[in-house]
Amino acid sequence: MEGLEITVLLGLTILIGTMLAPRVRVALPLVLVVFGLLLGFVPALREVQLPPETVLLLFLPVMLFWESLTTSLRSIRRDFRYILPMSTLLVVASAFAVAGVAVLFGLPWEIALILGAAVAPPDATAVAALGRLLPRRSFMKLKAESLTNDGTALVLYAIAVSLAVGGQVTPLMVTWTVIVSYLGGIAVGVVVAAAAWLLLRRVRATMTINVTMLLLPFTAFMIAELIQASGVLAVVVAGLIASYLNSRVTTAASRRQAEAAWPFGVFLLNGALFVLIGLEVQWVVHQTSLQTIGWLTLATVAVWATLLVVRFLFQLLAMPFQRIGGGPAHPPGLHIRMQIVTTVAGMRGAVSLAIALSVPLATPGGVRLEGRDDIVFVTAGVILLSLLVQGPLLPAVVRWARYPEDHGEDEEFELAERAISGAAMAALDALAAEHGISDEVRDRVRRDGYEMLELANARAMARERVLIDAEVGAMEDLLDSPDPLAGGAAEPSSAPAVAEGTTLQMVATSADVDLEQRSPLIRHDEFSRLKLAMLEQKRAVLGSLRRSGAIDDLVVSRISARLDLDQIRLEGIEQLD
Repeated sequence: MEGLEITVLLGLTILIGTMLAPRVRVALPLVLVVFGLLLGFVPALREVQLPPETVLLLFLPVMLFWESLTTSLRSIRRDFRYILPMSTLLVVASAFAVAGVAVLFGLPWEIALILGAAVAPPDATAVAALGRLLPRRSFMKLKAESLTNDGTALVLYAIAVSLAVGGQVTPLMVTWTVIVSYLGGIAVGVVVAAAAWLLLRRVRATMTINVTMLLLPFTAFMIAELIQASGVLAVVVAGLIASYLNSRVTTAASRRQAEAAWPFGVFLLNGALFVLIGLEVQWVVHQTSLQTIGWLTLATVAVWATLLVVRFLFQLLAMPFQRIGGGPAHPPGLHIRMQIVTTVAGMRGAVSLAIALSVPLATPGGVRLEGRDDIVFVTAGVILLSLLVQGPLLPAVVRWARYPEDHGEDEEFELAERAISGAAMAALDALAAEHGISDEVRDRVRRDGYEMLELANARAMARERVLIDAEVGAMEDLLDSPDPLAGGAAEPSSAPAVAEGTTLQMVATSADVDLEQRSPLIRHDEFSRLKLAMLEQKRAVLGSLRRSGAIDDLVVSRISARLDLDQIRLEGIEQLD
């Protein structure tokens, strides 16, 4: 099929899946994978291949960079002792366990190790799409793990391919490969992010900023691959640094544009990947002879089950180490349930398939590499089981685990809102004097500021009241006692409508506008300048709260988005010439 036809078909499939998924109450990635399987019954569509370099060079940098931008740095620092072994030692343990199982099914050891390297890492795309049902901290730990474990898998893959094609593998070579891959990838990410920072400090145009941010992941990945380092780690490190420095080198307009464009682009890439995975599975099945499909299917189920068992046991054995890392103290039963949830949430995706498809067809001497088709078949089957079994099972497992309610993000959001508003109000007089603002405008801004503080306090009190009412309701249900307020509910009041009408009438008949006073244009200019100065004060306090670790990076992003909107309302939308 032609490229344009494929593009239109993928777009229509994503559109139909987006409309259908909420109706059938199934996660969109699962619907798209099923659509891909169904499309694969059409021979012409089945020939649409998913080139591994497309995933590794086009899809992966964009998606990894966006997930890095939306990852909590505080969570990574806090749970680093959990993330590090899960993204390194667990990948190695999973790869060798899978290799052992594959050898039992008749695969040569070198080919079995390639298979283990392909299916060992949970996929960042699948985790981001299907793992959001988890509590925030568990989701961030799993997300950080899946962002960094591809580097370990690709190092294992390179070593296994060298063994399979008859290359010499020595301890020194393995050590050098690991050092270059990890340290080289981190170094490239730091250097590329620093170069982008130096450039962005000198430009303020929205399009220039966002084009630079778009090129950042591709540049990091390309340079890392050129020096045979980990492109995945380079992109992730560059993304984390860009996330931390974002507010210092970008503008409100560029951030608003990026926050609209990046999620949409990543959504389309994710959707296309899941459809293409379904097509690829169909192609792999039709390329396999009927005589071998039976035992390969058994091998696929065995490998998939091995991955789940190894992941669970590794977490169980690493429990003391995780507690040393600062993890919260949980009852033993809850801890086991949480480990089962994170085991089910570790799903495989397109990166595993790209690794399997990258296996060379022959050795450098021209000898056909036996077992390549088996690797692709088993990898595709593991991905399918992961998405279509673990994906639908995850919501039920999360409900069964009975995670304790976590209101930390809401509390931090309210804390930050009150802190930045209070700091801005405290600095109001000084800012007004600095910018030459009249007393009339200053007092108007003061009234608005106090109203916002009262609103923030009211929201905090309302949330606490809802929690208290929920606890009281649960106790009443437990005691099976009737609600004493059930029969005393008041009739719905029409006060909101009256208040709204009164407000509209007051605005319409207000006598506050006096054209003989100072020009409304002057007052508006003063008001805008003072509000912008207060926004800068709020951003400074927000940055200090972030650096101290008092609030999470995701809370900072939420509040920053609102501050950006306020700034755009005051300054207007930048005109693009």
